[in-house]
Amino acid sequence: MEDITFDEKNRILDRNQIMQKIKRIAYELYENNFEEKDFLLAGIQENGYLLAQLLAKELHHISPVKIELASITLNKIHPLDHPVLVQPDNIPLEQRVVILVDDVLNTGKTLAYAMQAFLKTEVKKVETVTLINRHHTLYPINATYTGLSLSTTLQEHIRVVLADGERFGAYLI
Repeated sequence: MEDITFDEKNRILDRNQIMQKIKRIAYELYENNFEEKDFLLAGIQENGYLLAQLLAKELHHISPVKIELASITLNKIHPLDHPVLVQPDNIPLEQRVVILVDDVLNTGKTLAYAMQAFLKTEVKKVETVTLINRHHTLYPINATYTGLSLSTTLQEHIRVVLADGERFGAYLI
């Protein structure tokens, strides 16, 4: 990626703003699932999983709910060409709350295909978390919890950087 992508003028969320949104989402998750003893945060690789880790850390601070993390790997461009992989693959799902996590909701394609891994078992419910919702959905997917709702053009893109460093943030390209 070019450095221009991470230009300060293109930054729409900085580290503090992202962490504030994660904290708010964590409280909302806990409020809507306070009767649960545990639930599964399933993050879509790569940024969705990083976001799920940050969310799990925040949930540990504010609630007694046991959080289990899972990683979802899928081909985002051609999802039917490769299987959807959930790691660890032995996570019990029966009658469990599953929270799918991704950084940006654009068309809904990634979340729709990631969800199929959890529909083979009778889960209690499936909710979705996205840091940024762009509102260009082509699939019947809505974010249950959203950090930032942002209307963009189809030509614009969002890049989220969640790895530690000075570029940590969300950028409009």
